[in-house]
Amino acid sequence: MRVSLWRTHARLRRPIVAAEQRHDERARLYLEIKHAGHAGFGEVSPQGVALNGDPSVDDVVKELLEVVVPRLMRVVGREHEPPAWARTTSLVGERPASRVAGALVEMALMDRELRARDSDLAALWPAQFATPIQATVSMIDLSTAWSIGDAARVRVKTAPGALSDAAIAALAGLDAPVLLDFNCSATSVEDVLSQWRAISEVARIDAIEQPFAVGNVADHSRLAAHLGVDLSIDEGCRSLQDLVQIVRYRAAAMVCVKPARVGGYAVARSLIARAREMGLRVYLGGFFESDFARGVNRAFAHSCVEEPSDVGAVALSDAGALALAGGLGWRPAPAVLEAAEPLGTWE
Repeated sequence: MRVSLWRTHARLRRPIVAAEQRHDERARLYLEIKHAGHAGFGEVSPQGVALNGDPSVDDVVKELLEVVVPRLMRVVGREHEPPAWARTTSLVGERPASRVAGALVEMALMDRELRARDSDLAALWPAQFATPIQATVSMIDLSTAWSIGDAARVRVKTAPGALSDAAIAALAGLDAPVLLDFNCSATSVEDVLSQWRAISEVARIDAIEQPFAVGNVADHSRLAAHLGVDLSIDEGCRSLQDLVQIVRYRAAAMVCVKPARVGGYAVARSLIARAREMGLRVYLGGFFESDFARGVNRAFAHSCVEEPSDVGAVALSDAGALALAGGLGWRPAPAVLEAAEPLGTWE
C-alpha cells in the first residue's frame, strides 16, 4: 500500500469575518491511498489557528505524521489489507486533531473501497432528503457583499455589541430566515438577547448558534429559557456525551454536526441519528472545503439531514475538483496536487 499526503492553500473569493477570525484563505490536506490497483482520495480543510476547540492545520498535520498514518501502516502490515473505511475510528484518539486526521483517512479509504467494488455514494448513501443549502455571510465586516443565492437559510456571523445601520439594512433585505452565529463570543445572556430583539424587528431569526464557550451548557440553558427562537450548538457538538449534556440541561434545540470535527462520516451518521432520537434538529456544517469534499458532504446530507446545511459550493481561487464516475464521484484536479506541498509518502 502507498499513502501520500499533500497540503494546499486556496483563497476564498468572498472572505467571511467571524467574531475571532477572518476566513479568507484555507489550507487543505489531501490524502491518497493506493492498494491493489485502486486509489482513493480524502480531503479536510482545517482552519489556520486552533480556536474554540477546533485544531489548526499544523496540529492535524502533526497528528497525521506522528500518529494516525503510522497506525494505519501497522494495520496494513498486520492484515495485508487496508481497514474498512468505517473502522477508521480505531486509528484515532480523543484529541480534536486526531478526529480531523481520522476523517481524512476515512474519506480516502471510503473512496478506494467504493472504487474497488465498482460502487458509488448513491449506493452507499441513498438520498432521502432534498437537503436545502445554508449560506454564510458576516455583518461584522460588510466590505464583502453578501452572496445568498437561493439559500433556504442564512448563517450570519456576529459578535456582541450594537448593530450598525448598514448591518440592520442588510438583514432587512434578507428573504430567508437567519441563523445568528456568535462563534462563542458572547459573555452574557444580555449580549444575545439585545441582538435578538433588534434583529427580530427587521428579519426572521430561525435560531441563535453557539453564543457561549464550548462546554458552557449552563449559560446556554439560561439563555434558552428567555429566547423566543431555538438555540443551536455548533462548536460544542463533538460526541455523544455532548448530546447527552445538551439535552439534560435543555441547552439547545438544534445541533450542527461537522463530519471532520467529529471524526468522519461513520461517527457523524451515528450522532445525527442519536440527536434525532433525542428530539434535536440537526444540520450539517462544513469548513469551507473544496468542491471535492463539499460534494461528498452534499451526498451525505441528502441521505440523513433535512435541515438547511453547509453543502453549497464555496467560491475559491483554486482549480477545484474533477467529476468522475464511481467512488466519491469527485477527485482533486491534477493541477491542485501538482502545485501542492508534499508532506510525506509511506509504503
